[in-house]
Amino acid sequence: MAQATAYRWVDEDGVVHYSDRPREGAEEVHLGRPPGFTAPALPAAPRAPAPAPTTDPAPAYESLAIVQPGQEETLWNIGGLLNVSVQVRPALRSDHRVQVIYDGQPLDPLPPGVTSFELSEVWRGEHTLRATVIDAEGRVLTESPTVTFFVQQTSILRPQPP
Repeated sequence: MAQATAYRWVDEDGVVHYSDRPREGAEEVHLGRPPGFTAPALPAAPRAPAPAPTTDPAPAYESLAIVQPGQEETLWNIGGLLNVSVQVRPALRSDHRVQVIYDGQPLDPLPPGVTSFELSEVWRGEHTLRATVIDAEGRVLTESPTVTFFVQQTSILRPQPP
């Protein structure tokens, strides 16, 4: 890095100014080489031990999907009760369970082996469902796409379409 020159002057109010351009009445100030900086060496990060191989790896699920209700399906007059069906391939292991997320809120995991159930208090409006397969420790193994569906209710003012 080259050395630089600066110029210093004092104005009529006694304020000291510096500039990199000469000015009438300014004195030249030679700036030495700026002090260098060398970052200190950081200690090497400890290496994490390699994970131990597992003797019973979790199976890979080929697919997980909510098959009932269907994507963007409109349901009429369900009285707050919705039948939900989930399809898992291959079949669930005995220590794995399905957990459904309804309108962003996880429901209690279904009993082992159960993939269909009735959900209550599903009222008029737009809703979403998503399913996950969880292992015995509650870890998510796979997740379905989100299904959006609609619930409509017939009223005297707006009868159900034919």
